[in-house]
Amino acid sequence: MTLQLSEVFKSFRTGSNTVEVLRGISLELKPGQTLAVMGPSGSGKSTLLHLIGTLDSPSSGSILMDGGNPFALSEPDLAKFRNRQIGFVFQDHHLLPQYSVLENVLIPTTAFPGNTDDPDTHARDLLECVGLSHRLHHLPAELSGGERQRAAIARALIQQPGILLCDEPTGNLDRSTANSVADLLLDLHRKEQTILIVATHSIALAGRFQLRFELNEGKLQQQT
Repeated sequence: MTLQLSEVFKSFRTGSNTVEVLRGISLELKPGQTLAVMGPSGSGKSTLLHLIGTLDSPSSGSILMDGGNPFALSEPDLAKFRNRQIGFVFQDHHLLPQYSVLENVLIPTTAFPGNTDDPDTHARDLLECVGLSHRLHHLPAELSGGERQRAAIARALIQQPGILLCDEPTGNLDRSTANSVADLLLDLHRKEQTILIVATHSIALAGRFQLRFELNEGKLQQQT
């Protein structure tokens, strides 16, 4: 999966006013690359991830994946594309409380079959990778914060997506747990060779990524 953004703008209507959040974002990423996007709250980091994740569409400009425009797809086909090709990890794990860890990881495969013929075995393998093989049948309430986030990472990878998007994935964790989750994200990224994009306030986390940009006044500025 390759990702290319060209002159992407995004604005929102608030009453009679128009608020321009993103102003001409351009970037290109290839499989195996990592990108950290920093910036103050309200700078548009989550908006950028939502556009790349096809949860929202740009006001103008283009977002291409493997040279194709996902927004040209019908809504059902776009939902299928998103399910198979894009994984999401949020600051809050968003695990369903009534389902076990294993069931939560398998949820994306119930909507659309993925790239594996045996999703149950793949889910168990992922949960072993994230250190939760002993928690398969526990409910989210029985897990620590770090364990819930590890389960969310496994769920994001169950369909073997080409792009993994993480919105403040360590924001609710203590420093030691945050470091552990960051280690896990980067280790699994190297194994899966996804495009990994993280929006974060953490300078320590961003420092571990190949590319670092700051989003300020709607524009991306590369950091050294």
